Amino acid sequence: MAAVFFRYPVPAFILRCLRFVALVTVFYAGQALADDREEGRRTLLVLGDSISAAYGIDERQGWVQLLRERLAERELDIAVVNASVSGETSAGGLVRLPRLLSEHSPDWLVLELGGNDGLRGYPPRALQNNLLQIVKLARDGGAEVLLLGMQMPPNYGKAYTRAFADVYPKVAEAEQVPLVPFFLETVALEEGAMQSDGIHPTAKAQPALLDHVWPCLETILTGNGNSRSDSLCTS
Repeated sequence: MAAVFFRYPVPAFILRCLRFVALVTVFYAGQALADDREEGRRTLLVLGDSISAAYGIDERQGWVQLLRERLAERELDIAVVNASVSGETSAGGLVRLPRLLSEHSPDWLVLELGGNDGLRGYPPRALQNNLLQIVKLARDGGAEVLLLGMQMPPNYGKAYTRAFADVYPKVAEAEQVPLVPFFLETVALEEGAMQSDGIHPTAKAQPALLDHVWPCLETILTGNGNSRSDSLCTS
């Protein structure tokens, strides 16, 4: 597994830009989510940040849209609602989740949050508590959860990066949910796979992101093989 996925320290102006994008995206998110709803179909909800919101590329090239296309190719009648917001933190996702659960009643939740918590140096314990609450809320609402893990660059210090990385397996073990340990593992160090900011995957990398989570996700969606929520997904 790759240890890091950023090639450069994260400049402050990038974080400010992400916050601005988050505000704008939240403003318009309501209409976009409404367009994704389809009556009578099983629903998968993606709750993520800029990685899943296709930051810096055409949304039609993002891994979530590619997931929609793959489900259609395999004749799996599942609506995919992308509730990902650039700049989102685990706390922000936790605040938004009750409304999303009420509106979409998802059968599955793909949880991809925490990267912005790490970039801002938030305590790993706070991230862990937020993720635990998100998982519990989703499961209480009838959704099966897939957790996508993240890692921080070495410039944040060994103690912090280790504590941050440990959050995801701890949450997965505590709540017995499947985990993809590092979502960006297959693209982090690939030439041309990351945008110039060193944070966000390029359009070229999006198929690899989907391929990385697909084995675990397909098992959960179809019920084939060992699809129990307490089976950890490793890839």
